[in-house]
Amino acid sequence: MIIGVPKEIKNNENRVALTPAGVSEMKKHGHTVYVQATAGLGSGFSDDEYANAGAVVLGTIEEVYAIAEMIIKVKEPIASEYPLIKKDQLLFTYFHFASSEPLTHAMLEKGAVCLAYETVEKADRSLPLLVPMSEVAGRMAIQQGAKYLEKPLKGRGILLGGVPGVPPAKVLVLGGGIVGTQAAKMAAGLGAQVTIMDLSLPRLRQLDDIMPANVNTEMSNHYNITRAIKDADLIVGAVLIPGAKAPHLITRDMLKLMRPGTVVVDVAVDQGGCIETCTPTTHENPTFIIDDIVHYCVANMPGAVPYTSTLALTNATLPYAVQLANKGWEKACNENEELKKGLNIANGKILYKGVAEAWNLPFNEELVLANA
Repeated sequence: MIIGVPKEIKNNENRVALTPAGVSEMKKHGHTVYVQATAGLGSGFSDDEYANAGAVVLGTIEEVYAIAEMIIKVKEPIASEYPLIKKDQLLFTYFHFASSEPLTHAMLEKGAVCLAYETVEKADRSLPLLVPMSEVAGRMAIQQGAKYLEKPLKGRGILLGGVPGVPPAKVLVLGGGIVGTQAAKMAAGLGAQVTIMDLSLPRLRQLDDIMPANVNTEMSNHYNITRAIKDADLIVGAVLIPGAKAPHLITRDMLKLMRPGTVVVDVAVDQGGCIETCTPTTHENPTFIIDDIVHYCVANMPGAVPYTSTLALTNATLPYAVQLANKGWEKACNENEELKKGLNIANGKILYKGVAEAWNLPFNEELVLANA
């Protein structure tokens, strides 16, 4: 198969979808890999390293899209890439269709085959290609939240861990999955007083067993959230419904219950956000303020630490990419239920229920069953 790796062009996105080691693995299986010039520089990989691994380095993104049968990316295509995508071209990347109606319609119209990292799912319902970036994002949420609590950045002016004689900040984490767990661990490690909420009582029991003494667990419901936001200094939104829009747990009206300078970090923003007032921002302009509440809503948080993020992501994606390249997407998805669940769009049809429901479009379960 002919594989293309374009340079990421989303604002301050420095990750790359395939490392030189990944190129070498693809070559071992007999595939041809084209990499756009400077695609790996942000993550610390030079063009020479790619060439030495066996890739052909092309000068422009247009050349990469034109020649490739499968495009491997990190983030979803943006508008300037839509015209470059060919009918039946396989795109393997994060899509988050449920948060972007224009992207959904564009991929349907182009007739692309869209296999989304975020909905590849194991039998135990874990999301193997979302986990590594969720781990990074959860930890980063606390780093960024701590920074934006500083007064010059319009925060409350509170040190996350406090000092002797002065109490630490209060951190509220909404969601006890991978993001929420990593965020709670980081906040607790810095000495904050942490509350983590989730809908699952078994999950809360697990968290209660593994978390340090400065982390409390609570059932997630409107009453408890409303009470907790009143004195929280930092709130992390970490709720995920695979492939679908995140629910709004904090509404616009609830902002007035918070203290001025409170910081909210909505890690779920690329799935629509679990805080109603959050809209995607970039690393260049990461925050905005509504009702004196600082909102940090960067949709590609791991892009700020590309070396760590690229290695963590490609460790997870490469085995699946090799299967797709070796067998083609139809055979690979027929034989691997995990990959099959990653299919969001193919043949101009939506194959993932959460995406169809997000935009009130037809869901084509029959097509998936026919291919099985």
